Amino acid sequence: MTALDLTGRTAIVTGASRGIGLATARSLAEAGAKVVLTSRSQESAEKAAVEVGHGSVGYGAHAVDEDAAKACIDFTLDTFGSIDVLVNNAGTNPAYGPVVDQDHARFAKTFDVNLWAPVLWTSLAVRAWMGEHGGSVINTASIGGMGFEAGLGVYNASKAALIHVTKQLALELSPSVRVNAVAPGVVRTRLAEALWKEHEQLVADASALGRIGEPEDVASAVAFLASDASAWMTGEIMVIDGGQRLGNAQAFR
Repeated sequence: MTALDLTGRTAIVTGASRGIGLATARSLAEAGAKVVLTSRSQESAEKAAVEVGHGSVGYGAHAVDEDAAKACIDFTLDTFGSIDVLVNNAGTNPAYGPVVDQDHARFAKTFDVNLWAPVLWTSLAVRAWMGEHGGSVINTASIGGMGFEAGLGVYNASKAALIHVTKQLALELSPSVRVNAVAPGVVRTRLAEALWKEHEQLVADASALGRIGEPEDVASAVAFLASDASAWMTGEIMVIDGGQRLGNAQAFR
């Protein structure tokens, strides 16, 4: 057994029907974990679980629905007997455009899904299992939460808040529960499609490693944070961006 082996552990991944969530569920399952994949609909959750395999199961639970979240926590404990890993991956961005042009509904939805849901699921997992038995929580943040860019002000603010909350929870829940986050750059997902689809090469060229990210790039980092290989890490934000924040390496050639 290696430090990256998750055999005997159970993980919940929210927003797992596609993109980074689906890749993360697959990575955790391949490392030996039993995985519960959530999505807003039972059908999409089950479809994703079949795709992942390895005994994974799907559970329909909108990330901000407290009753559904609690039911999923109870289902996971009844089915597998533990909740050792929680990946708060569900995210949304309905508030594209200048901050001053956003209405309350779009603002609230962004913060509900991107910030409140991770707090909700973490609270439920800690009370039901992790508080007594320990565990690892990984939040999906974004490099957008570390800077500023046109059109993404509300989304980036929600991710900046999630970075702060990750560190706060790490302190509050230590030493039994570790809380970390990944901060992806532009990744080939449906949520980020508007950022790369029409100008993929330009986005790729603007990063040191010369390509946009794949969901699997982020999933590997999540699996590391879920495992004992990161046992002395908490409150950390792992940037997974292919050197996007560094810029175009060709300028140095």
